Amino acid sequence: MSINRDESKSGQKSKNSTHRSLLSPPPLVLRVSRYLPTLILTGLAVNLILPQLASLEASLYIIKTMVLWAVLLAALVQGISYLGAGYLINSIAAIVNQSIPILNGVIITLAASSIGMLAGGPFGNAAATYRWVRKYGVSAEGAGLAGALPTVFNNTILTVLAIAGIFHLLVVHSLSSIQFFAFVLILTLLCLGFAAINWGIRNRASFTLVVVRIAAYFSRLMHKTYTPAPTESSVSRIFAALEMLGNGGWQRPLIGAAVYTIFDMLTLYLFFIAAGYPVGPGILVLGYGFPLLLGKMAFLLPGGIGVVESTMAALYTGLGVPSSIAVVVVLSYRVFSFWIPTLIGFPIAFYLQRV
Repeated sequence: MSINRDESKSGQKSKNSTHRSLLSPPPLVLRVSRYLPTLILTGLAVNLILPQLASLEASLYIIKTMVLWAVLLAALVQGISYLGAGYLINSIAAIVNQSIPILNGVIITLAASSIGMLAGGPFGNAAATYRWVRKYGVSAEGAGLAGALPTVFNNTILTVLAIAGIFHLLVVHSLSSIQFFAFVLILTLLCLGFAAINWGIRNRASFTLVVVRIAAYFSRLMHKTYTPAPTESSVSRIFAALEMLGNGGWQRPLIGAAVYTIFDMLTLYLFFIAAGYPVGPGILVLGYGFPLLLGKMAFLLPGGIGVVESTMAALYTGLGVPSSIAVVVVLSYRVFSFWIPTLIGFPIAFYLQRV
């Protein structure tokens, strides 16, 4: 009888442990010494090699003559874009009738983005966001939404901009064959993704099983042990987020994502002004959405390093912007929109890990 009671207690503990694992992802491990050198070296390679595509002398002249007030305003505008990201998390918490200050949302966004650069990409970002939103007292349901929805809203806006820009470029025949096939690939993946989610909503158990098997397969390829509970938890949070959106909770988060994207785009525009080559809104949008979306699809490259810079510079050059100006503007924009926020996010992540 005592043996049976022990086995019963052991089984109950196992169930409780599994339930807890479904509510929260495993502790984050910051392996900066392993990933950060690769990130830095890749970024240096891009920033050193890409200017060679244009006249180095012309690029240096543009840098020296950049308008200072426009550069400073670009920095301010980029900061405002992160207020939009903070408002996005704030509005997601409001969906479940909870609150998190906008500035805390900004802090979490910066730190989680940096974690995503080092490990897991969007999944690492989502896990970090979940854990730190929970630390600010938001429920597991609200934190799960905060981890899943920002990527959905931001990528949806980028997709709309990219599709509009690509169709225009196809009409005016300004798209190279490589860019065209990359666009077709991305559009195909997005369509398959929407179809899979639509099927998954109707067949949740089967969808979760398929995702678990795919994740286990990739873990075997990477020679890593795999535990299905975190994957199952992530899938359940995604479905919970979709249910919340279906109940009309999408308006305020969409505003936050729109503010983030618009002011990020405005940062790029201000660098065109600083370089003495202001472009029209049409050209700005045409060269903005597709490279960033393509960078997000390049999961093996943190932050889409190399993909975003080269594609964006090539698109703007194809739209009539001098190559030296396009390269300087794109690299300057990436410093302000990617490198500086990423480097700021690392110490914030360490702080959040310890509090």
